[in-house]
Amino acid sequence: MKSCRRLFLRCLRLGHRRKCRFLGRFLDYLRYGRLCVVSLAYNSFTNSDVIIDSLFEPIYWLVDHVTRWFGIVFVALVIILTSSIVLIVYICVLPLILQTYSTSWICWHVCYGHWNLIMIVFHYYKAITTSPGYPPQNKLDIPSVSVCRKCIAPKPARTHHCSICSRCILKMDHHCPWLNNCVGHYNHRYFFSFCLFMTMGCIYCSISSRVMFQEAYTAIEKMKHQDKAMLQVAVNETYNQTPPPSFSFRERAFHKCIIYLWVLCSSVALALGALTLWHAMLITRGETSIERHINKKERKRLHAKGKVFNNPYSYGRCQNWRIFFGVEIEQHWISRVLLPSSHPPDGNGVTWNAPSWTQNKQKSLLAI
Repeated sequence: MKSCRRLFLRCLRLGHRRKCRFLGRFLDYLRYGRLCVVSLAYNSFTNSDVIIDSLFEPIYWLVDHVTRWFGIVFVALVIILTSSIVLIVYICVLPLILQTYSTSWICWHVCYGHWNLIMIVFHYYKAITTSPGYPPQNKLDIPSVSVCRKCIAPKPARTHHCSICSRCILKMDHHCPWLNNCVGHYNHRYFFSFCLFMTMGCIYCSISSRVMFQEAYTAIEKMKHQDKAMLQVAVNETYNQTPPPSFSFRERAFHKCIIYLWVLCSSVALALGALTLWHAMLITRGETSIERHINKKERKRLHAKGKVFNNPYSYGRCQNWRIFFGVEIEQHWISRVLLPSSHPPDGNGVTWNAPSWTQNKQKSLLAI
């Protein structure tokens, strides 16, 4: 009897020990899993901005990949729309100009229109085909201000990583889907010149065709009224009445092309003109689109401390424009700005020193 009692108590103790041991192991595994999760997610720099960026990372990834794959579509759309406007000008507008305008006005329209068209085509082609510039990969002694978190490589001043191109870009301004290319150190001038001359061309077409647009709009309204009258005659079956004269297919196509020309050019002039003015302001300040936001935050931070922020890459308004266009002498305003030119920008995009033909200004603070 005693032996049975001892055996029973021993079994209870063993079961209790096994149960406690199993529960202890389960709690240990639970603590270990929690420690792993915390260790993977822990970062001393984690804040609300980092959490929001992490949550929106799938959306960023989707937008980047859509922009990357649709870049060719955007380029084709620019070429198609521009070509359609040029064809309408040659087929519809230019014959009227040759028939109704004086010789001096004909020379003006022919010379200015073709010059503007050449500048648009040249700068758009160069903006698409010219590489924006990448940091050298084989050199280890390049001056850098930080290390790119995605490329794991030294990042020179004014260089930023493009998530669409998956590369670091020298003096990156932005990634333009209409170019299917990044806007950086080596093609920034081509991009801005294209925007400028495209805006000028659209304004020129809108102003030149405004009278034709008014006449075409009136003719289209008259067409609508005549179509309604003809439909009413057909419904009432009054065949003895003479139907109103109708416009021919050529006249209808002509008026619709004029309306398409004016509406498209006016819309592009407003939208692209605003973008051109924005970039002109940035060039005047010696900044890029990315540096605009960075310098704004730095300016507020220093203002709170009673200090003044100085942009180290700004050499004055006129000098900034000269550096941007590469105007070293006065004749370059014609040969490098008003005429197609493939001259490279000043510097290599890695180091940023004032050109020899400008007044060197020492700055007290670097903008990264």
